[in-house]
Amino acid sequence: MSTSHSDSASRPVAIVTGGSRNIGRAIALALGAAGMAVVIVARSDRDAAEQVVHELEALGTQATSVLADVAREASADLIVAHALERFGRLDVLVNNAAIRRERPVEAMSLAEWREITGICLDGAFLLCRAAIPHLATVPAGAIINIGGLTAYTGAPNRAHVVAAKAGLDGLTKALAVELAPRGITVNLVSPGRIGTDRSHASAEKNPAHHARNQTLVGREGTAEEVAAMVAYLAGPQARFLTGQTVHVNGGAFLP
Repeated sequence: MSTSHSDSASRPVAIVTGGSRNIGRAIALALGAAGMAVVIVARSDRDAAEQVVHELEALGTQATSVLADVAREASADLIVAHALERFGRLDVLVNNAAIRRERPVEAMSLAEWREITGICLDGAFLLCRAAIPHLATVPAGAIINIGGLTAYTGAPNRAHVVAAKAGLDGLTKALAVELAPRGITVNLVSPGRIGTDRSHASAEKNPAHHARNQTLVGREGTAEEVAAMVAYLAGPQARFLTGQTVHVNGGAFLP
């Protein structure tokens, strides 16, 4: 979609990593419905990313997509530069990109460990570092990290995922303290059992921890329910919330 800076200068702009599928797609659509222009970041599936762009445009908002591996240091600057080039500003960063494979820890290679932590945790750090100077120039800059239930409950065969998601919780608190003087809020949304398409290679079809983490409400959550919380934290009503972990899990975990 062709957009000039003057056309979009007054519209808040959000970057959503892992924005082409499942929770990321729902977040992008929720932010678009709230009136934001959205940059969809996907690692390799251009068609899926462009489909979300078309869905956002159908909502009457502006959108663009960029392919990038968030675990690579150069990608963060590329993603932020793309957002600024297309829309002229940056207001919200949603670090959602993740891989949730399962592997017994004694069989896990260092490369497998680093692949997961690189995307989930290193990628969030790199994007935050690149985005902060620009988030600090807008009236309501916000960073929202997407965590996970097993960071708090543990899970078999997920040492890399659990460690990375727990690290995101720590990163959220550290940045909330550091960035508050610059007017940037930093929060984490931790989804529980969410009904998503698990046919992609980045996720297990039947995660072992699901049998242990039953919800009180008797059902899985939806991607849209997670997205609604992200949209709230990205909006003007949440400016008194920072450094918080918000659990969207149907009562599967009671902190």
